[in-house]
Amino acid sequence: MSSAAFSPDGQQVLTASADHTARLWSTTSGECLLTLVGHQDWVSSAAFSPDGQKVLTASADRTAKLWSTASGECSLTLVGHRDWVSSAAFSPDGQKVLTASAD
Repeated sequence: MSSAAFSPDGQQVLTASADHTARLWSTTSGECLLTLVGHQDWVSSAAFSPDGQKVLTASADRTAKLWSTASGECSLTLVGHRDWVSSAAFSPDGQKVLTASAD
């Protein structure tokens, strides 16, 4: 596991992993609620949007992805980095994203 974060309401935990996935977990039951599959390399970080409705992941595959916490569907793949994406974050209002890369 390369990162972990609580949801804004504290009811879920989001983890990023070397198995190319991010996972959403229940803090009450410990059950895996969603597995976010789509990256082609390890997921370096994962973050919740301020409203908890979306997840942003960063990966060694040189992309960041935006996901729905309701469906687990990827709605957007951000490309353009020339090296692995080490971190990704939402703006405080949830309207923008920021990525950091080794490039």
